[in-house]
Amino acid sequence: MGFLSTLTGSFSTPADDNPTVAMMEAAYAAAGLDARYVNVDVSSADLSDAILGAKAMGWVGFNCSMPHKVAVIDHLDGLGESAELIGAVNCVVARDGDLIGENTDGRGFVEALRELRHPAGTHIVVLGAGGAGRAIAVESALAGAARITVVNRNTARGESLAALVSERTGADADFVPWTSTYAVPDSADVVVNATSVGLGDGDAQVDVDLETLRPELLVADVIPNPPRTAYLRAAAQREAQTLDGLGMLVAQGAVAIELWHGVSPDREVMRARLSEVLGLDSAI
Repeated sequence: MGFLSTLTGSFSTPADDNPTVAMMEAAYAAAGLDARYVNVDVSSADLSDAILGAKAMGWVGFNCSMPHKVAVIDHLDGLGESAELIGAVNCVVARDGDLIGENTDGRGFVEALRELRHPAGTHIVVLGAGGAGRAIAVESALAGAARITVVNRNTARGESLAALVSERTGADADFVPWTSTYAVPDSADVVVNATSVGLGDGDAQVDVDLETLRPELLVADVIPNPPRTAYLRAAAQREAQTLDGLGMLVAQGAVAIELWHGVSPDREVMRARLSEVLGLDSAI
């Protein structure tokens, strides 16, 4: 049996109440995988021992959440390309006796994006330069996006991300200070909210000029709950194509399962179970 685990720094909850655990367990059951996904509470002081234990017990891999995404790097044998560029790890994979750090945050976005529009040659605007924005910008560039525009309130962080993308990937990148309501440029193909605005608040609106959310755009949001944020509803009213955070979360979990088991799980099963636990309509 292969065991998988989350290494969290906060608290543990039963599988029936933890959305990610429930989603992953449903995926395993549907795929007939002899594996379990369990949530383990690990403090920062015990992180090294926990990773040694996972390796000693032969786990095929594990996820790690904040505050361990950066600290875990010092305890691994190597990093995947995007994890090295992003500077953070949320998925660890056992390969030939080594533990290799990957980052599926941005890959989840790209996987979900590909179902609607291929990123190759596109101009993607990323709103926010925090952990999610950083992962999305880097992974989109690696997936072939031609241009990444980083929009952020913190100038140093935004400029740093734009420079990283320009210097380390094949995409051009620029930074736009988010000092007022942002107008999405006509050149943009995709605009993604990578901030926390809208999390748990269906009325919170991202500070963008809604009139610039035109029909030709794909408008995405990383917020999984509620999945139909005010930002996405406004985009849909203007006939823009939309991508919600629920799809990204499902894609992120599916990518992890593929890395650990080499199996492509049923994403519809995963989304339905995730929606059920979150108390949402699975058809959303």
